[in-house]
Amino acid sequence: MRRELPVVSKPAAWPESYGSEAKPRVGFFTDTTLCIGCKACEVACKQWNDVPSEDFRWYGWSHDNTGSLGADTWRHVAFIEQAQPIPVSGDGAAVAPDVLGRWRDPDESGAPATPRVSDGDGDGGTGVRWLMSSDVCKHCTDAACLDVCPTGALFRTELGTVVVQQDVCNGCGYCVAACPFGVIGRREREDVPGHGLAQKCTLCYDRTRDGIEPACAKACPTESIQFGDLEELRERAARRVDELHERGTTDARLYGADPDDGVGGFGAFFLLLDEPEVYGLPPDPVATTRHLPSIWGAAVAAAGALAAMTLVAVSGRRS
Repeated sequence: MRRELPVVSKPAAWPESYGSEAKPRVGFFTDTTLCIGCKACEVACKQWNDVPSEDFRWYGWSHDNTGSLGADTWRHVAFIEQAQPIPVSGDGAAVAPDVLGRWRDPDESGAPATPRVSDGDGDGGTGVRWLMSSDVCKHCTDAACLDVCPTGALFRTELGTVVVQQDVCNGCGYCVAACPFGVIGRREREDVPGHGLAQKCTLCYDRTRDGIEPACAKACPTESIQFGDLEELRERAARRVDELHERGTTDARLYGADPDDGVGGFGAFFLLLDEPEVYGLPPDPVATTRHLPSIWGAAVAAAGALAAMTLVAVSGRRS
């Protein structure tokens, strides 16, 4: 069923590039508290975008069988196991965890349980909390991959998303090294051995430009992946964090929703239940090209000074 983009009166994305054709910026809000690890988003992404299947393997550190984002994984659901002490009630019985994997006292109103692990055999002990998160390209406001691409294969769409044009990419790999999240990979071409093209999430540009939500969000059964106007998503995410805090889940926090961070805010941000590093995400990401203007300025100044010194030396020798 076709789902139209929301009609809002928010400022358009990048009007300096698209003028009247610019549209409100869209993106993803991934609420990891709702993720059940079904990987429907991974499957839908591969099917719609014709992303090849992988040599699935058992990595040994979790039930995850895709490992990380890359050329053949544009959506990746991480499975993170955390050992936690199990509190016990007054009669020594272990307390069951809630839907977020938190153990709570049965006689309290949603407050986190104070661990009271029994010293006796079989009582209390250590349990496991599962943290699951569907990772994806962040579609950064300050996208380093765009800055370094020499051919213009990477471009900013009228919706504010970042897309790779396969027919323009020359496989140089500069974008792979520039991405602070390790999102982009190169897929080898069958017709040209040893030559790969950059691959990453396009936020289903062929769908979103026609007003249809991306395949991964469409397939998500719990609405963990939410798509829409980016400003509206940020407002919705802030309300969700407040709700979780009121319910006692005080470790809930947003990652990538702040436009003043090192990449100008994400076009695909997340609600996490632990530090970003636990999910394999950098705690303070910075666009790797942020200091390029000052570096080039210093290089030009040094070259100018060298040229002036050379000119003075030549002039002095002639006189």
